Amino acid sequence: MEAAAHVQEMNRKVQEEGRFLHALVSEFHRVIVGQKYMVERLLIGLLTRGHILLEGVPGLAKTLAVKTLSSAINTRFQRIQFTPDLLPADLIGTMIFNPREGSFTPKKGPIFTNILLADEINRAPAKVQSALLEAMQERQVTIGDATYLLDEPFLVLATQNPIEQEGTYPLPEAQIDRFMLKLKIDYPDIKEERQILDLMARDEAIQVQKVVSPVDIIRVREVIKDIYVDERIKEYIVHLVFATRRPQDYKLDLKGLIQYGASPRATIYLAQASRAHAFIKGRGYVTPEDIKAVGLDVLRHRIILTYEAEAEEVTTEQIISRVFDVVEVP
Repeated sequence: MEAAAHVQEMNRKVQEEGRFLHALVSEFHRVIVGQKYMVERLLIGLLTRGHILLEGVPGLAKTLAVKTLSSAINTRFQRIQFTPDLLPADLIGTMIFNPREGSFTPKKGPIFTNILLADEINRAPAKVQSALLEAMQERQVTIGDATYLLDEPFLVLATQNPIEQEGTYPLPEAQIDRFMLKLKIDYPDIKEERQILDLMARDEAIQVQKVVSPVDIIRVREVIKDIYVDERIKEYIVHLVFATRRPQDYKLDLKGLIQYGASPRATIYLAQASRAHAFIKGRGYVTPEDIKAVGLDVLRHRIILTYEAEAEEVTTEQIISRVFDVVEVP
């Protein structure tokens, strides 16, 4: 009875607090045609403090989508084009010597923002990746001997191109694991492509209104934390993650295909992303459909395949699909 009362109260709160989402999505679609999947996932990241990696060929509006989302929020935004000659100081800042006072003062870099667009993140060398790693995980930056906390909300939205690998540095596994979601952005359908043609034919910048404040986002994050997750749903999440580590226990014939299964971070992120997905759908409770909706995006970059799997052209998406088919739904 207590759970039913909690769900009822959460349904009311979600309906009340979810109104600003309509305004945000409406502003987004003034500039971006289609891409419902991408906008939903960007909102999930924004509402759960979860960083997002967007992968797709050039021209699919990845950068434009992030800039549009940032423009609709009354907050600071920085875009950094990652290149092989980028230095950690270009990202986090450095200490500047003041000869008059004989002391060093910090000059903060572009990472001191609310939404950071890391464009073509896989073009930056390892030193830059490690500097970004601290900011993503600890939400702080070290310059010289001093540590500076980053303002909330702080969100890294990174893009990478899957086809042009010359001059790229593969992202370290530790860094990939820090991204809550990895999205694979696909081409628009033929109807959407025609709408894009008409929209771009005007050749004029569309002004996006700032309809959301950081205070709104932080308030809604607290609501999402309270969205009801049944004990059986929690068990389902844990079993899904364990099935990637010990497939034989679930009668999954994946022998020799998985080198490493999903980390405990996958369990945490599956629960958080499912709560946010339920919020976007206007519910105060999580269903198995929420978990299935976000499962691929949470797990696809956390399962490391063997050389044998790659030789047989088995993909992580295929393995995740088999896991969802086999693990019993509550």
